[in-house]
Amino acid sequence: MSTPVLFRRSRDVIAVWGPDAESYLQGQLSQDVAALADGNSAWSFVLQPTGKVDAWLRITRRGEGDYLLDVDGGFGGVVESRLRRFLLRTDCAVESLDWEVVTVLGSVDAETPVDGIAVIVDWEGITAVDLLGPAASLPDAAGESGTEAWEVERIGAGIPAMGSEVDADTIPNATGQVGRSVSFTKGCYTGQELVARIDSRTAGAPTRLVRVSGTGPVPPTGADLGVKDDVVGTLTSVVATHDGFLALGYRKRSAVDLDVAEARWEDGATEVRLETT
Repeated sequence: MSTPVLFRRSRDVIAVWGPDAESYLQGQLSQDVAALADGNSAWSFVLQPTGKVDAWLRITRRGEGDYLLDVDGGFGGVVESRLRRFLLRTDCAVESLDWEVVTVLGSVDAETPVDGIAVIVDWEGITAVDLLGPAASLPDAAGESGTEAWEVERIGAGIPAMGSEVDADTIPNATGQVGRSVSFTKGCYTGQELVARIDSRTAGAPTRLVRVSGTGPVPPTGADLGVKDDVVGTLTSVVATHDGFLALGYRKRSAVDLDVAEARWEDGATEVRLETT
């Protein structure tokens, strides 16, 4: 059995608890919060009233009226502020926690951190568990790896990140995460109209997140994706690998069937392959 590898990831953790916590989150998140069983987790959007994204995060139910939200580092304040905004006459609390998140790759049986939780990472191609807690208890003989190594795993699995693939101008349907992050049967929540309207259209969102790979020079983030004289997309995250590079980017709807393009930037260009996330 190979030695697990761990990554100390930049994630912010927020606790939401109280008698009205479930009903409140049910009306604020795109996920069916009421359907979560104790100890279960799911991904969700927190949307603006217009339907664009305030945050994409994971919610975990610890028990009745007791939830944890974890989101990419630097965006916890956005989530906390957003959830506090509509708390009038609601009996629940929203509080940021001084916790860390450690991903143990190559294991789904890692020790739970003291006073924390262990969450199975549910992405195709990744066998891992996330440990969330004030001081994570780590498995014996686990080797620690750096941020760039995690980026290879994240980008290779097609996992979008706040600040690169997801920001305040992002339409949820463009991210490829509606299937795992949105309930179309739970009832009303803030921002649902845009998500439902685009989902019902055959054409879909104007852009769609894709995985990109190549074996040539490593393009910078922000490089265009082009075919002949047309720009058909943009790279949002790029990481070098031992045999080239992996990237995430957005491909225009007009190029939905395109699986080969050219990454272009000021000092170079290289052929790339595209795969929908």
